[in-house]
Amino acid sequence: MPSSYRAGLALLVLQACANPDPTVKPPADRVHAIQPRDAKPHAPPPARAAFTAEDYATHIAALRTRLAAHGLADLTIHIEEPFVVVGDGTAAGLERSAGTVRWAADQLEHHLFEARPTRILDIFLFSTAASYEAGVRALTGESPSTPYGFYSHASPGLYMNIATGGGTLVHEIVHPYVEADFPDAPAWLNEGLGSLYEQSAEPDGHIVGLTNWRLAGLQRAIAKGVVPSFQTLARMDSATFYAESSGTNYSQARYLMYYLQEHDRLQTFYRAFRAARERDPTGYATLVHTLGDPDMAAFERDWRAWVAKLTFP
Repeated sequence: MPSSYRAGLALLVLQACANPDPTVKPPADRVHAIQPRDAKPHAPPPARAAFTAEDYATHIAALRTRLAAHGLADLTIHIEEPFVVVGDGTAAGLERSAGTVRWAADQLEHHLFEARPTRILDIFLFSTAASYEAGVRALTGESPSTPYGFYSHASPGLYMNIATGGGTLVHEIVHPYVEADFPDAPAWLNEGLGSLYEQSAEPDGHIVGLTNWRLAGLQRAIAKGVVPSFQTLARMDSATFYAESSGTNYSQARYLMYYLQEHDRLQTFYRAFRAARERDPTGYATLVHTLGDPDMAAFERDWRAWVAKLTFP
């Protein structure tokens, strides 16, 4: 894809969604793209193992057989390394979405993750809610648990209702990178990073998360005093993190990642935690060290006050 086209994809904005459930994404008509500021050139990413043309040919042949078996032979296929993008929309719409995939993959590889997904993954982009629900049932044997999109390890691929916009797509692209780069990363880190990039920009040649619709829910939770400590968040297993209060957990994890980003500590924390995973399985000790070993009770009060002053949009 031409670099000039990639540059035009640098900012994906989800407008505010007044919704009491912070796990619910904004509707499609609140999503649009904005041109970025001129990006500075950045160094190429470190060398990574690449899939060969033969790998893609073999994968796509099997994919076509799979699609035909489920009555989906008319879907268009587009390679965007390290993914294969599959869609039922217009050619122009698929090209725009493929560009978003390429931009997100380029940025994540340049600035955060050292490892690519170890298998070719399909990104299924369905243009309507009806085709999304039918396509997911056909390809996975189950109905989708979310109307927006998800990444599945068991039924390898990303399954998206692209009518809801590009934010969820970028969020879900993060997950296979975390899976490859940081195996067994805890849910709070995985979802914190994914949700950070739901709304993202490329102001100076590298991806950054922006404030987004999750902020209002977090500010309400802070005002009610129901946000757990960072130690409690870090110690959550997946079942606890994804429980009924997951909206607060998602937003707390996101705005912790956002705080680290805004204080130039996100990459430092992520890489230190990845290196220390065996001796620090929750990441809490690494977080405290990355923050400069502060009194965490005082830090968390300051963080909550900092979050309370953030705005969106």
